[in-house]
Amino acid sequence: MKTEEIKRIERFTDLKAWQESRGLVLVVYRATQTFPTEEQFGITSQMKRAAVSVSSNIAEGFSRGSMKDKVHFYIMAHGSLTELQNQVILSRDLGFVTDANFREFVEQAERAEKLLVGLIKASKERM
Repeated sequence: MKTEEIKRIERFTDLKAWQESRGLVLVVYRATQTFPTEEQFGITSQMKRAAVSVSSNIAEGFSRGSMKDKVHFYIMAHGSLTELQNQVILSRDLGFVTDANFREFVEQAERAEKLLVGLIKASKERM
């Protein structure tokens, strides 16, 4: 019987939750390129900052020494993800996001959220 090698997580970039949240940043940046120019400092900026905040908080949490601090930052990342989900819905309502971009976002956000919630749960269990 062949045993699978378990890869040790040594850097924040090894975290699947970070990898999927990074993908979310790319989706948001591509989608907002077509937003109205007058929204550059409005919802466009808000969405970009929220998307970057998700991956940044995961990265920062990974580097923290205590599990309590890690969980705090992972929860902050989840809050930023929820904020971003709201902003994408509003953008769709305002006609800024195409149906295709909306579906791409929802799928990427769901992947990131599932992994992030799992990371939070696993981290809490280690407290």
